[in-house]
Amino acid sequence: MKKNLAEFIGTFWLVFGGCGSALLAAAFPHVGIGLAGVSLAFGLTVVTIAYSLGHISGAHLNPAVTIGLWAGGRISSKEVTPYIISQLLGGIAAATALYFIVTGNGSAIGNFAANGYGAHSPGNYSLLAAILTEFIMTFMFLLIILGSTDEKAPKGFAGLAIGLALTLIHLVSIPVTNTSVNPARSISQAIFVGDWALSQLWLFIVIPVAGAILAGLVYKTLSKQ
Repeated sequence: MKKNLAEFIGTFWLVFGGCGSALLAAAFPHVGIGLAGVSLAFGLTVVTIAYSLGHISGAHLNPAVTIGLWAGGRISSKEVTPYIISQLLGGIAAATALYFIVTGNGSAIGNFAANGYGAHSPGNYSLLAAILTEFIMTFMFLLIILGSTDEKAPKGFAGLAIGLALTLIHLVSIPVTNTSVNPARSISQAIFVGDWALSQLWLFIVIPVAGAILAGLVYKTLSKQ
């Protein structure tokens, strides 16, 4: 239960801090933080949780990460489902809180930082572009997670490496898909947007998971003695 609660809280913080920065501060009059600020916010959520709750649950905060770590032989099968449920609930709780905050001044939620492609991509990028982006970014994210948390890696730097990786991922891919690499983040926002966000949600579940599984298998091969 402690591990599951840590995953719930951690995923809540990731969605609330990351998506919250996009919804509340990215384009705020005169002091907007822009895409760079939103990218940094997502990275900071991971860094702060990694060093505060990582010793309890590993700070996955992401179903794709949990599945990728399982594919890489880092966690047992029995841990996967409870972790994913906790992550999904944490993301939905954060999106619920953001909904009431965003609409607190009478504003509509708009796209609510949901992920999309085609007409719903920030830069109108195609389905293929979205698939490639989400796959490559999740694949690299998991390789970085697996490598930086390896027992042979320098100690104490994993949280920083992972947080910086997520920042870089967002810097590159926000214009393409609004950046997912995390099904919990995508599902939580799509629930409130409905319509197109739900119809395109499959991509932001299937592709990150596929990228994560491949990364787990590749790293397992690379790390064999």
